[in-house]
Amino acid sequence: MTLLEQIVWGSIYLGICFVLEIILLTWCTQVIRIFALRLENSKRFFTIAAPLCVALVFIVAIHTFQVWLWAVVWILGDILPDWNTALYFSLVTFTTLGYGDIVLGEPLRIFGAFASVTGLLAFGLSTAFMVAVMTQVFKEELMG
Repeated sequence: MTLLEQIVWGSIYLGICFVLEIILLTWCTQVIRIFALRLENSKRFFTIAAPLCVALVFIVAIHTFQVWLWAVVWILGDILPDWNTALYFSLVTFTTLGYGDIVLGEPLRIFGAFASVTGLLAFGLSTAFMVAVMTQVFKEELMG
């Protein structure tokens, strides 16, 4: 894969991951609102814990989905030999841990780095989302 192809395809997969993350975080916000309405007369513990739990479940699911998406790329692109290797590589790359025991060749290094950038940005967005959820939950608890 040429450098330009790596940048284009890496950007496309990164973009797909972010569109999906934004859609799912938006859905998560709607689910949290529904829970908040149903739990408004509940004990304080549940009105705080439920939105945080819902947000965490969504975030873990979103990140897991993105790791699987990159694993599919490695398998369908015939880049890695099996699902175990593809998922492992995808996970350690997405988390930017990068043990280095599986390394892509020079024609795919930049493309592989996009999986790492995807994870880095996804964790940042998810952290910001959790902070926003927690801020709103605690603000409502202090006001209500």
